[in-house]
Amino acid sequence: MATSTPPRNYTGPSTDAREFDELLKSSARALALCGAGLSAASGLGTFRGVGGMWRNHQAATLATPEAFQRDPGLVWLFYSYRRHMALQAQPNAGHAALAELSRKMPGFITLTQNVDGLSQRAGHPRDQLKLLHGSLFDIKCSGCDHAEQNNFDDPFHPLLAVDSAEDDRLVASPNTIKGRAAYLDPTVKTRNISPDDLPRCPECKAGLLRPGVVWFGESLPKDTLEEVEEWIDRDKVDLILVIGTTATVYPAAGYVSKARARGARVAVINMEGIGGELGAADNLSNSDFLFQGDASKILPEILRGVIGEIAVPIADI
Repeated sequence: MATSTPPRNYTGPSTDAREFDELLKSSARALALCGAGLSAASGLGTFRGVGGMWRNHQAATLATPEAFQRDPGLVWLFYSYRRHMALQAQPNAGHAALAELSRKMPGFITLTQNVDGLSQRAGHPRDQLKLLHGSLFDIKCSGCDHAEQNNFDDPFHPLLAVDSAEDDRLVASPNTIKGRAAYLDPTVKTRNISPDDLPRCPECKAGLLRPGVVWFGESLPKDTLEEVEEWIDRDKVDLILVIGTTATVYPAAGYVSKARARGARVAVINMEGIGGELGAADNLSNSDFLFQGDASKILPEILRGVIGEIAVPIADI
């Protein structure tokens, strides 16, 4: 298979933080595209891949509208676990740095594929944060347009509270090693919760409330996609940060090329280096940037010229 060779004068993307700082300070409009790598330092695991199990269920099979229609109680128990574990994690310095950049730079928006709520808990202004896949902490009605943002109640509903009768390892905290093992243990019996006992919409009074995430087989939020497209098309884009993601899944895959078409230079912050899996941010030019490593350490460093020194907030929720 033939491979393309770079131009003779190609030296690769820059790793110079001072050069990046000059670009950032001169930028009027910039966006960040974030994936799971942003939250890695916060210790959150994922349920991706064929080995992603919760109890004796493939996690992916619970993340569908069909599963919710078939057994909403089971799906809510799974998402109650995910909400609880996300609340035990703390926003890291990467989340805090992006939140501060939003406050200092009105022309900056962040697009995140993460549903963990850590950006919100780091104080990221919601009007500059676009949730491509929804949030574990947004609640919406399955029958009407009712939606609630940033509901951090744990548990969301009394029926979803940890029941120590299920397994004595759950008594102290599901975030302990023993407690987490019990939550994942396929031999632990899962409670049956009747749909009649689950919370209903306060507006239409009929529809079941559900997690505000995008499930497999569902369309991404149309309003959010339209807002992002309008923002990109509105004017020149100076910079796009690609953080902790290969951006190979729609619509993220198209945002790098669209930003480039609007004049943006690309800065990749990723554990992968040249020759690694950079996905849609591959083919970086001499005018682009690549910072290899932990986003929670790199972002505060390369953004310091604009955001100053930051203190990582300890979220109280």
